[in-house]
Amino acid sequence: MVVPPGRAGQAPAGRTFIETARRNQIVAAAIDTIAEVGYGRASLARIAAQAGISPGLISYHFAGKNDLIDQVIRDVQAEGLAYMQPRIRAETTGPGMVRAYIESNLAFIRDHRNHMAAILDIARNAVTPDGQRRFHRDGEATRAERLLTELLAKFQAAGELRADFDPKVMAVTIGAAITAIPPRLVADPNLDVDSYAAEIATTFDLATRLVQAHHD
Repeated sequence: MVVPPGRAGQAPAGRTFIETARRNQIVAAAIDTIAEVGYGRASLARIAAQAGISPGLISYHFAGKNDLIDQVIRDVQAEGLAYMQPRIRAETTGPGMVRAYIESNLAFIRDHRNHMAAILDIARNAVTPDGQRRFHRDGEATRAERLLTELLAKFQAAGELRADFDPKVMAVTIGAAITAIPPRLVADPNLDVDSYAAEIATTFDLATRLVQAHHD
């Protein structure tokens, strides 16, 4: 999971609290169902059973499975953003921002294994009516890389990070280190994500930190 730019999703104007709560319940059931049985076997009937509602109620709120899957993608991204963005923006130094970006990403991944399993399976198997992938994880990464590139460049310009690295290359490399973890966690629920987070954060702290000159 990487932080996409923008704001966390909000319910469209006119949707009641009850309607929003029901849609959230259905999305949560869809995530858990896909994580358990896979995208292909996650029928609306299975999702309804997971949610403890009738399939017809899903059809009332969503125009079919594709519409529901699109909402799953939006909600997972919004949840990740809502969790990570305040932690990243709270940092006022370059090293603090780099560490917060990595650690908040991986903390969200650690605490949302089913989200990760669902998104990975959707990315592999969900297609649009014209045969295109419904969710491009590489597209998500590209958006996040642009955001991180801007932050790295900002703190470079402020003299908070060393000036001789390429912000885009560094952002791509950090993103690759983060996105390598969800498949491992899905394969091994006991994966020690915190250890990975600590090592990755330290690695990129050392790679980007401003080196102070020593004078005799």
